[in-house]
Amino acid sequence: MTDPRFPGALIMPFEGKIPQIDDSAFVAPGARIIGDVTIGPEASVWYNCVLRGDIHRIVVGARSNVQDGSVFHVEGPRPETEGEPTIIGDECVIGHMAVVHGCQLADRAFVGMGSVAMDGSRIAEGGMLGAGALLSPNKMIGKGEIWIGRPAKYYRTQNEAQIAKIKFQTDRYCDLAQSHLGQLRGE
Repeated sequence: MTDPRFPGALIMPFEGKIPQIDDSAFVAPGARIIGDVTIGPEASVWYNCVLRGDIHRIVVGARSNVQDGSVFHVEGPRPETEGEPTIIGDECVIGHMAVVHGCQLADRAFVGMGSVAMDGSRIAEGGMLGAGALLSPNKMIGKGEIWIGRPAKYYRTQNEAQIAKIKFQTDRYCDLAQSHLGQLRGE
């Protein structure tokens, strides 16, 4: 199934759940949005991303960006648990080729390129999972903390310059999304 607002992207219902995508969001050609997925205002999902909400829900907050090749999935319900949705807050940055699986990110959280955030993990407001890091199941990155490595461990707390850089990245991706959308529409 396609959506005329997002040419070249696959927007597919699954078992009666239809992706809900704000009109101001950008979904790039080649992206796959499946099932119980909500994408907020001015959010962007870039080329060749997969957001598969087939056994639980996925939410991408306002002005958050999911960069090229990233994969979002969820942990479905089991007899002993309700499962784990993937919930991304507002103004989050998800780097290229990240895997975000059944975890939750508060506003302005950052997941670096090639990182993996696993089931039940949490990243608090302004927290950062460094590039290439692996956040094990049920781990918690605190407010403003930087975690790096495989498995990820606390490194230090962000300074004001790093917090400003995340804000810059959010603003840049909102602008880039509009530019790419204009190109796709021939404007």
